Amino acid sequence: MFISDPQFAHTVQQIIEFVGTFAFAISGIRHAAAKKFDWFGGFVCGVAVAIGGGTIRDVMLGVTPFWMTSPIYLICTALAQVFVVAFKRYLRTLDNAWFVFDTLGLALFTIAGIQKTLLFGYPFWVAIIMGCITGAAGGVIRDILLNKVPVIFQKEIYAMASIAGGLLYWGMTELEVNVGITALSTFLLICLIRFLAVRYHISLPVLKSEDNG
Repeated sequence: MFISDPQFAHTVQQIIEFVGTFAFAISGIRHAAAKKFDWFGGFVCGVAVAIGGGTIRDVMLGVTPFWMTSPIYLICTALAQVFVVAFKRYLRTLDNAWFVFDTLGLALFTIAGIQKTLLFGYPFWVAIIMGCITGAAGGVIRDILLNKVPVIFQKEIYAMASIAGGLLYWGMTELEVNVGITALSTFLLICLIRFLAVRYHISLPVLKSEDNG
């Protein structure tokens, strides 16, 4: 279905990128607000997390970075900042609201990365890697700007959720499942893994040096 109807797949991919940009931008702006950045600093962090992973993906694929083809992605980030400023009181009452938006962005951008890589004819193992980069690299850039250890380098399940989603996407594509159902299933799996991992403190083993046993 994905290969036989590229126009439909491209439309789905664009919608996912728009929604993912908004969700990731909110996550970055919320992190910046916690560090007491000003509005410009918040916007920079929102842009970094919203377009960082996709930019790295597009450069590696040899195409023009997606945000340079339309201003809608920067507009999405600006709207996300307006949303955070306007509804900060309500967002403050939501426990771990930044985590929810970050998870939504991870899931949506993982799917967008997979779909775009497949559109350019790359094999699925490359698409899974690109999906992970698209979903996780923006968060790495954000955490560096905020002087924090990137979350994917800690024991928390993050990039592995993206990879698991990529494997599900590959399996459902091999079974020729409709691209919409495949994308929705992948989205739900990534979110479920993230939520369960945090809820039940599921993590990968910590790498220990010889000094600390």
